[in-house]
Amino acid sequence: MKHIRNFCIIAHIDHGKSTLADRLLDFTGSVTDREKQEQLLDNMDLERERGITIKSHAIQMDYLHEGESYVLNLIDTPGHVDFSYEVSRSIAACEGALLVVDAAQSIQAQTISNLYLALENDLEIIPVLNKVDLPSANPEEVTDDIVDLLGCDPSDIIPASAKTGLGIQEILDAIITRIPAPSGKVDAPLRALIFDSVYNPFRGVETFFRVINGTIKKGQNIKFVATDKNYSADEVGTLRLKQQPKNEIKTGDVGYLITGIKEAKEVKVGDTITDAKNPTTEAVPGFEDVKPMVFAGIYPVDTEDYEELRASMEKLQLNDASLVFTPESSAALGFGFRCGFLGMLHLEIIQERLEREFDMTVITTVPNVSYHAYTNKEPDEVILVNNPSDLPEPSTLNRVEEPFIKATIITKADYVGNVMSLCIEKRGEITNQTYLTTERVELSFDMPLAEIVFDFYDRLKTVSRGYASFDYSPIGMRQSKLVKVDVLLNGNTVDALSALLHIDNAYDIGKKMCEKLKELIPRQQFDIPIQAAIGAKIIARETVKALRKDVTAKCYGGDISRKRKLLEKQKKGKKRMRQVGNVEIPQEAFMAVLKLND
Repeated sequence: MKHIRNFCIIAHIDHGKSTLADRLLDFTGSVTDREKQEQLLDNMDLERERGITIKSHAIQMDYLHEGESYVLNLIDTPGHVDFSYEVSRSIAACEGALLVVDAAQSIQAQTISNLYLALENDLEIIPVLNKVDLPSANPEEVTDDIVDLLGCDPSDIIPASAKTGLGIQEILDAIITRIPAPSGKVDAPLRALIFDSVYNPFRGVETFFRVINGTIKKGQNIKFVATDKNYSADEVGTLRLKQQPKNEIKTGDVGYLITGIKEAKEVKVGDTITDAKNPTTEAVPGFEDVKPMVFAGIYPVDTEDYEELRASMEKLQLNDASLVFTPESSAALGFGFRCGFLGMLHLEIIQERLEREFDMTVITTVPNVSYHAYTNKEPDEVILVNNPSDLPEPSTLNRVEEPFIKATIITKADYVGNVMSLCIEKRGEITNQTYLTTERVELSFDMPLAEIVFDFYDRLKTVSRGYASFDYSPIGMRQSKLVKVDVLLNGNTVDALSALLHIDNAYDIGKKMCEKLKELIPRQQFDIPIQAAIGAKIIARETVKALRKDVTAKCYGGDISRKRKLLEKQKKGKKRMRQVGNVEIPQEAFMAVLKLND
């Protein structure tokens, strides 16, 4: 065990985490020249194109240090705030972490939140200053920032460049000398933490785990604690670039397990694996079911593709267990699914993967969050509202609670005013303001999650000229005055455009929605009234004017009553047409509601 080191890399998006992992693999000779490629551990097209890590990966390396052979287990982590639960499980499986900071961009919000996670788990932190070869790098200043944040010695910080390979040798030596070896009892009952799982279409779910106590052997009867199900370990092994089957995985090591499970729901990240005959008494702490934060409807463009969409979603769920969906139907869009996502990036990725991997063109409705409603009849009974149509009647409603988050924004001192006014406009309350340096400020806000779901992130980047970084964590439910705003077209409610809004914003957003829809809905042969309503009260209205044929063109001269007669006749026809007329809503209209401030 003393020759094993388990570590992860934590960093903000785009600070060079995947490239650093590539260099470590090159340097330890874990990859041959034939297998080399950029961002080796990011094996999804989408990850490479966007330069983000969506799924965490693990890989084992051998390294010779002072004549002794060491086994290094690198557990890669996603960098985006939406996947913070996955990051926390990866961190729980390690003894140390490389904290990578970009020498040009300095410390960002995600770096700080992941660092706190690592410190809570008592990890040994090795600060790495990446991209020191860039002309825009500012190593002295950023080194001071890291010293302030960690309270470490400037000599502990390793300057490196993942692109050129500078400092890689020092990083590997630091991993061996500074990170402690895993501690665990070899003779205790088996206790292993699941930190990730992927779905293999031929072999079922592959579970990645870290053994904390005991050993896991091939063919052993094992039990998953949270789901309370027993399986047989068909194959265990270590994670090289290709999987290497072994007979047993000992305490402190990281490996994979194949049990032939076909249901992704049965393997939960954060669960504990133990021996079926001699189970451990205490599970690994920190396990929780992944809770979706943002909900949206996904509908096929052609209603006949509903079954195909269901099959695609189920396959996608096998690879991404944090996707939750239930069938629902809408009068405007037909049959589809109500899906739960971890955040807006997750929603975008799912939509993109449906289009790429399964050729499904889908309509996504306005995203919203999950509210708690309480009625007067039973004030203690919580009604979960994931869809605006689930909200009880206003007359029976006692109160509504909405999820709040603690938002951390790091920005340059010049943009503090702009960022504050944006957050206050989004119903945020400032709780803290700290100057990290004379130039960089950390702002903390308590704000409703619903306000972030729309266009918050884009607008934050706009008001700070791209310099602000943003991170959030949920802090529970708070009471709020919410109303359901319906959109009526030609007098009919379009359920897919309904939204739950705070009473202070309802009028403004209702008016903007009507104006936006007026631009997007094509003109018909009759007038189309577009209305926003709270209950029976209309709060905004726009009209799409009718296309009119010039019926009076043939009347030249003569009495005015002839013209009037023709116009009256036309008016009657339009009125009749409006009663039976059906308004088609273009796809852009559903998406436009997200971009009301453009």
